[in-house]
Amino acid sequence: MRLLICLLVLSLRLQAQEIPPIAKHTISGTVRAKGSGESILRATVTVEGKNIGVTSNDYGFFSITLPDGEYTLVISAIGWESQRIDIRLHDNQQIQTGLELQGARLQDATVTAQARGRSIRGTQMGVEHLSTKEIKNVPVLFGEKDVLKTLQLLPGVKPVSQGTSGLSVRGGSSDQNLILLDEAPVYNAAHLLGFFSTFNSDAIKDVTLYKGGMPAQYGGRLSSVVDVRMNDGNNQDLHVNGGLGLISAKINVEGPLQKDRSSFLFSARRTYADMFLKLSNDSSVNKNSLYFYDLNAKLNFTLGGKDKLYLSGYFGRDNMASQDVFGLNWGNATSTLRWNHTFGPRFFSNTSLIYSYYNYKLRINNNGSNFNVLSELRDWNIKEELQFYLNPRNNIRAGFNAIYHTLNPGVLTGGAKSGVNDTSFQKRFGLENAVFVNNSWKASEKWNITYGARLSVFSALGKGDFYKMAPDGSILDTLHYKDGQVVKTYVNPELRLALSYQLDAASSIKASYVDNTQNMHLISSTNAGFPTDQWVVSNNLIRPEKSHQLSLGYYKNFREDEYEMTVETYYKSLENQIDYRDGANLLGNGTLETELLYGKGRAYGAEWLLRKKTGRLTGWVGYTWSKSQKQIAGINEGKWYNAVQDRTHDISVVGMYKLNTKWMLSANWVYTTGNAVSLPSGKYKEDGRTVYYYSERNGYRMPAYHRLDLSATVQLKERKHFSSELAFGVYNAYNRNNAFIITFRDNKTDPSKTEAVQTTLFGAVPFISYNFKF
Repeated sequence: MRLLICLLVLSLRLQAQEIPPIAKHTISGTVRAKGSGESILRATVTVEGKNIGVTSNDYGFFSITLPDGEYTLVISAIGWESQRIDIRLHDNQQIQTGLELQGARLQDATVTAQARGRSIRGTQMGVEHLSTKEIKNVPVLFGEKDVLKTLQLLPGVKPVSQGTSGLSVRGGSSDQNLILLDEAPVYNAAHLLGFFSTFNSDAIKDVTLYKGGMPAQYGGRLSSVVDVRMNDGNNQDLHVNGGLGLISAKINVEGPLQKDRSSFLFSARRTYADMFLKLSNDSSVNKNSLYFYDLNAKLNFTLGGKDKLYLSGYFGRDNMASQDVFGLNWGNATSTLRWNHTFGPRFFSNTSLIYSYYNYKLRINNNGSNFNVLSELRDWNIKEELQFYLNPRNNIRAGFNAIYHTLNPGVLTGGAKSGVNDTSFQKRFGLENAVFVNNSWKASEKWNITYGARLSVFSALGKGDFYKMAPDGSILDTLHYKDGQVVKTYVNPELRLALSYQLDAASSIKASYVDNTQNMHLISSTNAGFPTDQWVVSNNLIRPEKSHQLSLGYYKNFREDEYEMTVETYYKSLENQIDYRDGANLLGNGTLETELLYGKGRAYGAEWLLRKKTGRLTGWVGYTWSKSQKQIAGINEGKWYNAVQDRTHDISVVGMYKLNTKWMLSANWVYTTGNAVSLPSGKYKEDGRTVYYYSERNGYRMPAYHRLDLSATVQLKERKHFSSELAFGVYNAYNRNNAFIITFRDNKTDPSKTEAVQTTLFGAVPFISYNFKF
């Protein structure tokens, strides 16, 4: 903390020395898209002829303070035509800008995952920004454009298992990613067991991934932040677009409520594989169900020159059922009410009220013995963020965040003939508070420094029973707490520091250090990310997880910025890591704490990326070498062992070729080391049954995974008020039989021998979709 205070004092003193006390004024405004009114995030506003510039924030707002004089502002953003504005500055001025999309020239056909955060001058490391325009041609499973699956093609980001949208970022588990939709946490960002993500690309404006060095306004997870922003809605004209694929359809409607002042957005998506099942005459087929749907909606209102109000929401649901025997449905609901207010030309405020809800319902009917399970997680959240543009060299952010968590692990109800007693597991409650401050300081022509801190305060609350536990997991004592009574409070300061040094006009080196604390934990015995995996909050036994990550990187642009190369290395130490005991019973356990063990972890690696950003051929080649391990007393004889998400090598090759004005061809190839997995070391007989013996946690490897995906998009019609296109391709083009799971069984003819059985989910999967817009 002393270091942060010293940096702040130094930055202000140096600024006072460099700029004499002459009259200064502020230019502020919002960068928007001409023709739609959408705010443009992270647009660059520079002063021509001077090494001065700022970036628009997450709502398009910018502010820059200059002495009296005449200036030319250049406003630019990736994918948009730059705009020049001449200004005579003698008092504060507020301007509104409207950028136009770049023309459809071949040299502008950059549809890659453009990493706008990988700027040479900026301090931010390990960040990627995606827009739906940039991912539309990346081939993915079933042809459904998916931002999370596109992120998996970048260095340091891996899928948790084949075909799924779960992320493992820099050796972290899937629950260590904070996934936000318009600031609302999404606890299960997957449809159909992970084969689709919850995010409909038609409703999404921007996606930002922070793999390390995340700013102080983010917290609560150890590995990454995935910040997804919905479109605001066109405030100029009514537009409708949609698509029809082999297994899903979608529609998106947006337009003005009052032109230039308010707008709406509504987007819906549904799969319809279940409708084909109903066409069968086989009752064992037509009574099955497998589908999902989701809805996105947003309203925004301009309330004068200083205020803007947003109301956005999401609702999605999955349903799986096998006749009357089994049923599982799950889903998320989020809503966000945001108020933007400018107190002055240099002082911006965002106030958010946020609601997030996730639940699943499980139904089992076994020969007339039926029962149901309901599990829920609910958050109420308030967040205040203030941004102060002190001067062109200092941009300060500060604020607070408070979340009230309610977890209902399970309510079990049985039918009259089930023989199951109705049971409710104890609810758990937690209050998670944080205050933060962050300053981005341009210390000199070559040095940029971002420094900040976040103070995390978490309180586990009653009512309920909490336990004192012996090392073997037995309960020594039960402690009773009343409603709202504090069980345990954890206070954790988190330091954020990032530096960049400009070597020359085309290269730089960067370093960062970040602390993170996590109080929401997902307990799972698999790496597949099932909807029934159980979330728990920190309490007197489950302590907050902590991470300390140090990163170093080298960045180089060459051939007039046509290519960029990035090399980043990192080392992450982890505290209070959670794993389950050997033979643990995790499902339906009311005293789950007795099945858990705690220790430390480490993750380290190197990421290399070479990207071609312009021209007919665009794309990238990425390579990651990494390790992720844990050491927990009571597991693997106390020795270090591989985490389930550990994979040593990961390669991705992504290419897109603009054949002509109508055709776009795309391909990607991936290779990764197989997951670490626990496999049996031996077996024995017990009551005539074969029992497998496991000696080492995650001591084996699944087979290596690789595949090739191909796609093509052809423009069918393009008129002033209507356009359409056809996209088609094949996932896993050379039909690689990648292992999803390996099970073991006795050989039928010789039971002394053991057979390994590999299950493969997907061979070659063709896809086709028709998309339109008017």
